[in-house]
Amino acid sequence: MNSRLTRRRFIKGVIFFGAAASSGAGFYLASAASRPAGGVERLISLNVNGRTRRVDVTPQETLAHTLRYKLGLTGTKIGCNRGECGACTVTVDDVTHYACSMLTHSVKDRAVVTVEGLRAADGSLHPVQQAFIDELSPQCGFCTPGQIMSAVALLKTNPRPTREEARQALAGNLCRCGAYDHYLNGVMRASGQLS
Repeated sequence: MNSRLTRRRFIKGVIFFGAAASSGAGFYLASAASRPAGGVERLISLNVNGRTRRVDVTPQETLAHTLRYKLGLTGTKIGCNRGECGACTVTVDDVTHYACSMLTHSVKDRAVVTVEGLRAADGSLHPVQQAFIDELSPQCGFCTPGQIMSAVALLKTNPRPTREEARQALAGNLCRCGAYDHYLNGVMRASGQLS
């Protein structure tokens, strides 16, 4: 038997190895907690307005936040920030969505179009944008980008809507100035039904 091994040294050894084992397990568990199985990656590619953009996105980040504050696309407005006012309307694969109610990670492989993406390469406005100007649709202008995106999505699927169909398509976009008839006139003008 080892003459240097005392009861006191034996207990110290057990405590030391117990502490080392638990701190190692703690470190392992902590590192596993930061990247759980099935976790989302942070640096993702988004297809926005026909361009691929690399952006660092937190797991709970909304598309509206990413567009405005990380990609500088401030045409997407954040009004209510809970999917009620429609100021943040964008199209995702040609379907309108409230960007404040979508997680950015959910649009990774889809085509996102904001109001900035409607302008032609030569700088000319989209027919809906021009029609809204001609009909003096915007008042304060805060809801206008969302109204435009809803109208563009409508005319893509229904190029000659009735006024009632246009009203229903834009029903998710609130205008606090009450310029609804001006926006409907703009849709009718963009569809060629108003001269």
